[in-house]
Amino acid sequence: MKGPAACPFTALGASGPDSVDIDQLYRDERSSLVRFFARNRSAAHEAEDLVQEAFLRIVPTEGGATIARPASYLRQIGRNLLRDRARSAEQRYMAPDAGVEHAISDIDELGRLEARDSLRRLEAAMLRLKPRSRDIFLAHRLDGMTYLEIAEQTGLSMKRVEKIMSKTIGQLTRLMEQDA
Repeated sequence: MKGPAACPFTALGASGPDSVDIDQLYRDERSSLVRFFARNRSAAHEAEDLVQEAFLRIVPTEGGATIARPASYLRQIGRNLLRDRARSAEQRYMAPDAGVEHAISDIDELGRLEARDSLRRLEAAMLRLKPRSRDIFLAHRLDGMTYLEIAEQTGLSMKRVEKIMSKTIGQLTRLMEQDA
């Protein structure tokens, strides 16, 4: 992967005491956002495109409201972009193409059912975790935070965060196998 590129949004950023420094936000959050998208998308170029789209959505407009926590807001924009892409892909898949009927093969249907079952078991297992363990797991796996970032945010040592993650992964594996 290439190093952080120069911020393409510098010319778009607002100026003033309450504005978001898009250039600095880009330098601070770009690589984390790329990793987040790369984990949720297969193609690296698509992750880069999603990062660009997320930053375009956070660029303040003239007279726009001030964003209190721009990094958190940017991660939420990222999650919303993934949801939007998934919905539009599902709609394209479900929409008939010029009146042609789409036959779903037994293999596709079986795969879909297995995926739903795995998701149901994962959700049930996540609910059985301790709240702190669940929060740390989601911060790392969903939000793309590093163990060091989680440790700083929670006040725990990085070694403790590693132990909690290791224990949580083991618990999730056991809980999902029990429900299988």
